[in-house]
Amino acid sequence: MLKENLEKDLIEAMKQHDDEKTSVLRMIKSALQNKEIEKKQELEDTDVLTLIQSQIKSRRDSIEMYKNGGRDDLAQKEQKEIDILIPYLPEQMSEDDVRMEIKNAITQTGANQISDMGKVMGMVMAKLKGKADGSMISKIVKEELSN
Repeated sequence: MLKENLEKDLIEAMKQHDDEKTSVLRMIKSALQNKEIEKKQELEDTDVLTLIQSQIKSRRDSIEMYKNGGRDDLAQKEQKEIDILIPYLPEQMSEDDVRMEIKNAITQTGANQISDMGKVMGMVMAKLKGKADGSMISKIVKEELSN
């Protein structure tokens, strides 16, 4: 379903001569095709979401490097690409909601120290996949286990 939406949007972007959106969606389509060849099967929506999230994370990392290098023009380009990809993700949870889920996971796993972080992260990431940024989850888990 998500893959079909991406393809429809790509066709629409090409019709509207939106070069930037066309470029980003073509790149995603290509990455999806490569992943399907690698897996030797059609991708599920969860796989498509994971790929889009990794593309967004990659661009966020690039933005940070470009800003550190004084290349705000390239950082803005990467941000525009992120803005094109964000609508394909499910609605993101607020930090408070994520914190509540993490507290529940800590209670369920009996975690009480930072060395238990792996147990908590595994449970939370499986439950919130696509709904929250992994780096935010990691930061909150560290905070909660350090208290």
